[in-house]
Amino acid sequence: MDLGLKGKNAIVTGGSLGIGKAIARELALEGVNVGIVARSKDRLEAVAKDLSKETGGKVIALPCDVTNKAQVEAAVAQAVSQLGGVQILVNSGSSPGGSATAIGPIETVVDDDLLLDFNTKYLGAVRFARAVIPHMKKQGWGRIINISGTNARNAGNLSGGARNASMVHMTKTLAVQLGRFGITVNCVHPGTTRTERTPSLLAKQAAEQNITPAEVEKRTFAPDAPRGNAICRMVDASEIAYVTSFLASEKSWAICGELIVATGGAGKSVYY
Repeated sequence: MDLGLKGKNAIVTGGSLGIGKAIARELALEGVNVGIVARSKDRLEAVAKDLSKETGGKVIALPCDVTNKAQVEAAVAQAVSQLGGVQILVNSGSSPGGSATAIGPIETVVDDDLLLDFNTKYLGAVRFARAVIPHMKKQGWGRIINISGTNARNAGNLSGGARNASMVHMTKTLAVQLGRFGITVNCVHPGTTRTERTPSLLAKQAAEQNITPAEVEKRTFAPDAPRGNAICRMVDASEIAYVTSFLASEKSWAICGELIVATGGAGKSVYY
């Protein structure tokens, strides 16, 4: 299927690692010019260079602290200047799981750390959306995809749950506001996802349980296990990228203001 993405321009926050990097890679493979955002300039430039070489596409580094409004606006201006515009925004920037001092129990929560988590993920997404929307309106076409997470549906993590739920609410609110201008807004809930961090995490669990990493994964994702899913394995970051690329495409007009859960069929709850 031709997704109609060739020649489009995208910004991907959190693009130097994990799901964000996988999304940037897949968009570049589809012919999108991509600007990746993260705070670490050296790492970001190295990743941009590697992705450009691997995909044959144009990938540029946009060093930026998403908690800083002026830096966000400067990053968007740089993307518009170097890429020739921006039609796609993927908000994937956050600290995985949130700050250790912001997830709870409530007696241990440090207010400033909880606020920083929100300032990074939720307000960071708000800042980037606000900065790109005028360009999308002018073009009469745009795609905003917010990468949230299933903490929003599971009690226990005060930071991750609340931030991810707020991303879903923002998604629908912006979709209602922007659909008339040819801009769709959607959200993706990844579950436990294989990224660069996964091998070390599995190795640690394997050592604690005196089994192999493969056995840890097999037991963890068995359908009846607490964190299991229907496909009996961990979803890979590239598979989140496939979903995101479709939502960013010309073929996704019918989906707007929606939440796509990409967990490999985790849980037995029925949503209708």
